[in-house]
Amino acid sequence: MFKTIKNALKTEEVRKRLLYTLVLIIIFRLGCFITIPGVDTFSLNEAMGQNTGIGGLINIISGGAFSRFSIFAMTISPYITASIVIQLLAMVIPALERLAKEGGEEGRQKMNRYTKYLTIVLAIVEALGLYLSYKSSGIFINPGFLTGFIVVLSLVAGTALLMWLGEQITNKGIGNGISIIIFIGIVSSLPSVVTTLWSLTFGTGAFSTTGLLISLGIIIGAVILVAGVVFVQTAERRIPVQYAKKVVGRKMVGAQNTHIPLKLAMAGVMPVIFASSFMTFPAMILQIFIKDIANATGFWAGVYKFSIATSTSNVPIAYSIANAIVYLLLIVGFTFFYTYATFNPAEVSNNIKKNGGFVPGIRAGKPTTDYLSSVISKITWFGGFFLAVIAILPMLIRFTGLNVAFGGTSILIVVGVALETVQQLESLLMMRHYKGFLS
Repeated sequence: MFKTIKNALKTEEVRKRLLYTLVLIIIFRLGCFITIPGVDTFSLNEAMGQNTGIGGLINIISGGAFSRFSIFAMTISPYITASIVIQLLAMVIPALERLAKEGGEEGRQKMNRYTKYLTIVLAIVEALGLYLSYKSSGIFINPGFLTGFIVVLSLVAGTALLMWLGEQITNKGIGNGISIIIFIGIVSSLPSVVTTLWSLTFGTGAFSTTGLLISLGIIIGAVILVAGVVFVQTAERRIPVQYAKKVVGRKMVGAQNTHIPLKLAMAGVMPVIFASSFMTFPAMILQIFIKDIANATGFWAGVYKFSIATSTSNVPIAYSIANAIVYLLLIVGFTFFYTYATFNPAEVSNNIKKNGGFVPGIRAGKPTTDYLSSVISKITWFGGFFLAVIAILPMLIRFTGLNVAFGGTSILIVVGVALETVQQLESLLMMRHYKGFLS
């Protein structure tokens, strides 16, 4: 990896992309410290210091922007939710399905435009919910229509700006822009993790052997977790494919042996991000319609507690168990959904057959489709449960009394985005190498 970065810095075109990405990341981090007008910072510190619910989860992803009630407080979550909704609608609405599969570049741009429109709508709803939720907490200097309008406008504008920054990183920088923004937000919490480990060992002013052992256990566990994530993210099942001899022009092309690489975690970290958005969305909506929902009672209060159980331990154990089960099922379900959305066994089988290829021991056509579907199903079950187990780990750790924000889901996202970015960097270097060779 370090060799790849070294080579990237030596290549002018790639170096410009890296610097462009770095500049946009700096803009993002600066925006995290710009508090919305009309917010009382002293009351804000007190209110956010007691925040352990849904706001705690948003604060981790936003890189601390939520606790400062900055213009990036909602981070990129409305865009993620909008992407999920559009992809689900494309599966049930024939017009959207044709646009996604047969529309080409123009269709992709239209789908992207629909996603942006829905993002703005969801951002307005979420911003309104945040304002109404914290209106009674005293963090606004003059709560009223004008203040509410400024707060909602600032939050929506911040989300729109993040959406634009992500798009610019994708087109002109390195890596997937939305993933990079989430990555930077999570990595920015590393200093707080180091502070937590230090306080465990020297928190009382004296050395604590128990605290040291706990800190070492956390560090060793994190290293093992990262190693496991890297192994699963890079592991692949290779399906051998043989191509018979055929005539191309006036030449006879010899038989070729190749393979189809099927990753164990083909969906990456997207199922975890999708599931997290689905689990926390009810709490965001309920905050709009029910005043002081955190201290309310009744059915909807139970739904709220169930929704935030992923991000806090201050709920009854029954809610946490139910939340963990639903969270696990959602991750596995989204893993299957995202895998089959990106890999179509029937389409791959037809392409192999058209090019005169076959899987050894499997007849071309439907038998090959069934075989690929069987393999995909098995590795997707493994990948889905692996993602689910790691995502649920932080919920188990919280019951031990430790409050380490950098949990399993964060490690999944960080490692996944880092691997994806390095692979894209290597691809750019490879393209540059070929260009130099051909010229």
